[in-house]
Amino acid sequence: MSQRFLAWMLAAILAAAGALPAAAETVDPEPLKPIEPPSSLPRAQRGDKTQNLDRLFAALKVAPDDESAKYIENRIWAIWLASSSDTANLLMGRAKSAADGKDFDLAIRLLTAVIDIRPDFTEAWNRRATVYYTKKDFGRALADIHEVLAREPRHFGALSGLGIILQELGDDKHALDAFRRALAIHPHLERLPDLVKKLSEKVDGREI
Repeated sequence: MSQRFLAWMLAAILAAAGALPAAAETVDPEPLKPIEPPSSLPRAQRGDKTQNLDRLFAALKVAPDDESAKYIENRIWAIWLASSSDTANLLMGRAKSAADGKDFDLAIRLLTAVIDIRPDFTEAWNRRATVYYTKKDFGRALADIHEVLAREPRHFGALSGLGIILQELGDDKHALDAFRRALAIHPHLERLPDLVKKLSEKVDGREI
């Protein structure tokens, strides 16, 4: 990820932490939702995590169809969600149950505890960003997305989430940039190609 993009993200976080503008009119009649891992995942691959992810991301970029891409995507999620800490795993499970039950404050407290235990656990940051987004706390959601992308720049879920938030804040230009980055990593992301096409037409049709 470029330093320019990171610098822009920090500026967006600071702006969002203050008075937020009204949400922009949505390009898509059915707005995208943050990407979350499926409830059932394969067992994470053994061996070097970085090498395994590198191979999977290389395969994801050239996957011939949606079914193949989904299979690879699920293997990536399995690695991202794997933690060597039983305590972190337990808290992540409880946080998911709390979020599913719409007890978002409890979910945030549990995810914060995971981050305190394992600050290198990228998926805890990503899950907390999603919960903050659900609460419409865009400033904290953007801050957590920054932490995710600093640890894993290829996190297509975080990039897609970044685009969703920026679109809601009315920043179509940078939302489009985030969506394009996500698609460059995962070309078969559901609904994103059509959204990028529509948003490109909107952005190219006016001065940003």
